[in-house]
Amino acid sequence: MTDETVIEVDHLDAGYDAAPVLEDISFTVRRGEVFVILGGSGCGKSTLLKHMIGLNPPLGGLVRIMGDRISGGSQDERERAMRRFGVTYQSGALFGSMTLLENVCLPLDVFTDLPSDARYLVAEMKLDLVGLKSFASYFPSDISGGMKKRAAIARALALDPAILFLDEPSAGLDPVTSAELDRLILRLRDTQGITFVIVTHELASIFAVADRCLMLDKQTKRILAEGPPA
Repeated sequence: MTDETVIEVDHLDAGYDAAPVLEDISFTVRRGEVFVILGGSGCGKSTLLKHMIGLNPPLGGLVRIMGDRISGGSQDERERAMRRFGVTYQSGALFGSMTLLENVCLPLDVFTDLPSDARYLVAEMKLDLVGLKSFASYFPSDISGGMKKRAAIARALALDPAILFLDEPSAGLDPVTSAELDRLILRLRDTQGITFVIVTHELASIFAVADRCLMLDKQTKRILAEGPPA
């Protein structure tokens, strides 16, 4: 972890149809850290994540990814910001009609001009990073829930992002599989230098991986606490 700021959330008001869920939220995320967003049900964890990745425009304030605004700036600025991160969703969101290799290839197909052989080679490398190279020809329906989560991480890594956003990565997993996923997150941070922003309520995972936590409060719509897990 370094002192370099890669994500800046500045006086963010987040919500839907002008109804705020979060108000005046400010924090930063440093390069190479595992930053966890936690709190009770309905406190706005997923809402904050959606605003940080640009799925929803803020009601006020702004989010910068490595200096570029994700919403409210120019289209070029938004595209630069979006190319710097990958996202995985709670369900994995893999395409059921595509093999794992094809799922991981999809971002490369859309956003690069690499020849097909090179795209498949990169996809195999990403699957290898998460321990799934031997399952490249399998479909999502053929693998376990934990493997789906790892395959989703491989796809999120396809374009070599500096930042990964993970939404409830341990949801629905047994303790052993969840611990394996925690170790994968730490290994990717240590070997690839990836910054992680994780939304979760799994205390065991939080204490296993987090460098710093942000706790949201449903009643005040603000940050209740920020600091190391302890």
